[in-house]
Amino acid sequence: MSQENFWADEIVDEIVKTKNTFIVSTGITPSGPIHIGNMREVLTGDIVYRILKERNKTVTFNYVADDNDALRRVYPFLDSSYEAHVGKPLNKVPCPCKQHTSYAEHFLLPFFASLKKLGIEAEILQASSLYAEGRMNKAVIEALKKTESIKKILNDETGKETDEEWSPYLPLCSHCGKNNTTKLTGFSEKDETITYVCTCGDTRTVPIAGNGKLTWRIDWPARWSVLGVTIEPFGKDHATDGGSYDTGKRIVQEVFGKEPPFPIVYEWISLKGQGDMSSSKGNVVTIDEMLEVVPPEVLRYMIFKTQPKKAFVFDPGLPIFNLINEYDDGESNKNERAYHLSKLKEISSVGVPYKHMVTLVQMTNNNFNLIKDILKRTGYTNFHETELESRAHYAFSWVKKFAPDEVKFELKKTLPDEAKHLNDNQKKILEELRGKLTIDLNGEAIHNLLYTIIQTIGASPKEGFEAIYLIFLGKTRGPKAGWFLESLGHEFVMKRLGEIRNVSY
Repeated sequence: MSQENFWADEIVDEIVKTKNTFIVSTGITPSGPIHIGNMREVLTGDIVYRILKERNKTVTFNYVADDNDALRRVYPFLDSSYEAHVGKPLNKVPCPCKQHTSYAEHFLLPFFASLKKLGIEAEILQASSLYAEGRMNKAVIEALKKTESIKKILNDETGKETDEEWSPYLPLCSHCGKNNTTKLTGFSEKDETITYVCTCGDTRTVPIAGNGKLTWRIDWPARWSVLGVTIEPFGKDHATDGGSYDTGKRIVQEVFGKEPPFPIVYEWISLKGQGDMSSSKGNVVTIDEMLEVVPPEVLRYMIFKTQPKKAFVFDPGLPIFNLINEYDDGESNKNERAYHLSKLKEISSVGVPYKHMVTLVQMTNNNFNLIKDILKRTGYTNFHETELESRAHYAFSWVKKFAPDEVKFELKKTLPDEAKHLNDNQKKILEELRGKLTIDLNGEAIHNLLYTIIQTIGASPKEGFEAIYLIFLGKTRGPKAGWFLESLGHEFVMKRLGEIRNVSY
């Protein structure tokens, strides 16, 4: 795909027609593990931010953590004690692992660390702080003054009537700590206070700041107004007719007197075999988990190469393996514009194909000194050592966590029992190989030699290659045989081939 047709450039082309200064905003509610699907939002914001900077536009980028949202229910990964905390803001709910100050922090801190690894330069804002510091006060008062107008907008856009006592503001009870059991009974614009009554029996007048929040459909456009948001990516659920964005557009214009941000709607990322990722359901692969097995540039590339409106299935097995190969391969048909925007370092090439690294880490149990020795012995001399060691870490982690069985192997230190199952053709192939294998042959030459021996004996290629894998790995499949044998070293290979003679069949 050429640069001029790249989806993010086309979006920016449209955006710059009407404005010169931009504020890109993204966000998520930390109701559970923050996963690869959530990453699509923040990385979509990041790529637009980067392109605007490329074009020398005045642009800022923020990420709002909605830690002021309430715990809605006891999710499957929580114990029954959390029933008592349903309705409390996530920043007031206890940490599941008891190592953080709150439930929200438990999920946000790993995510914030992941943002740094991903090279995302967003200003982190927390909704609880926006309210506690009083930054939302004027928007709250404006919404309360225009409650009837908001009710009409909601009715017009959604077709649903709000009850007579409905309020756009959810007070936080100072006694029980919940906001799903309270009712607003009054407010003071002059004093910036609200009065509420709670089903727990508590009733009092408190400052607006830090004692509640606007309901979601009002909070979102209020935030656009307060932060001056001009661009925001969001999931397709908010983009439905009568959804949050439709109501938000009218509320920000008619209640707060501002314009809505340019929308960038994205589709869900689903997890292979489990459907759309959902923190509350627990069917997720977290970002920090994937950053243990995949370089951050590759995760960026995965998001950038696919248009936001296109759904895709995330499979951490072979598709991720193939994606890293695509990213690393200078000769591939990768999306060059997405690749350029994905890069976090000015290193053009690791110098060793990733698929070869997956073989080497298994052969050596990720002993990097042995890996370097094998590479040098087999003709790889122009590799970037620091990056190569990093790739080895990712490859080894991927093999342990996500590699399918057909990719996994273990080099056997002694002749495996499976060698007893060799047939006559296979024994002849191995004996011929032992007689003709010389120390000067490289992987391609060994591969060709194997084919010649197989054809001469009249065996099938399957028989020949299975014989190699059986005596070194104890299984019938493995890496490309010629290059595999070259990597093992001539002395080791000849010793193993010699051991076949002593096997009792």
